[in-house]
Amino acid sequence: MNRTILSQRISSILDDIQRLNSALFAMNTTDIQRYPDNYETLSTDAALRAEQIACRLRHILYASTNVQKEEYLTSAALMQGIDIQYNDGIMEITLPSLLPKRRRRPSSEFLLDPFHAALSQYAREHPMPQFKHCVVCFSNIYDRELPERRVRDYDNLELKRLLDVAASFMLVDDSGLLCDAYHTTELGEADCTRISIMDSGRFADWLKEREKVLDSIRDL
Repeated sequence: MNRTILSQRISSILDDIQRLNSALFAMNTTDIQRYPDNYETLSTDAALRAEQIACRLRHILYASTNVQKEEYLTSAALMQGIDIQYNDGIMEITLPSLLPKRRRRPSSEFLLDPFHAALSQYAREHPMPQFKHCVVCFSNIYDRELPERRVRDYDNLELKRLLDVAASFMLVDDSGLLCDAYHTTELGEADCTRISIMDSGRFADWLKEREKVLDSIRDL
């Protein structure tokens, strides 16, 4: 990459970091009890700006060094804490965040690229199940210590893009004829999204077990 262009891009990121610092300072001085809407706007802006900074830094890394994209994204998946487990016929993937709102492209890139890399790494090291008639369960888990108004509608989440990535590795087809989707909102120790994929015949037992051990939003 041309040094002048590289310097311009780095300077632009430094400007964004300054804006992020300003947003964080404003968050730290805003009374969340008296001005919850202002705090939500500030925190959303700070989070999205941080994700955009990370994505732009990734692009600079790919363009200006010998680090391969797949190599870096595998490390990013590990750093983010993406966890993949396959036990007793159920593939369970935990993403250490709630899903972004639709059309938040930096947010999607920040999460989806490492998600794809994590699945690729898993497939290289383990036999990957292939589900034909299956149920994909999206568990949106909210930190129980944070306000209830944070809970969002299911149609405002990037579920389809995550399903497309997962389907490319382990689903014969994600059409409605072969794949059912189930959505649940739960309370937990921290925000996260858990994707559980299983044969259709396993779903009823899975749901019973989940209801026993996890707090449902209906308990509020």
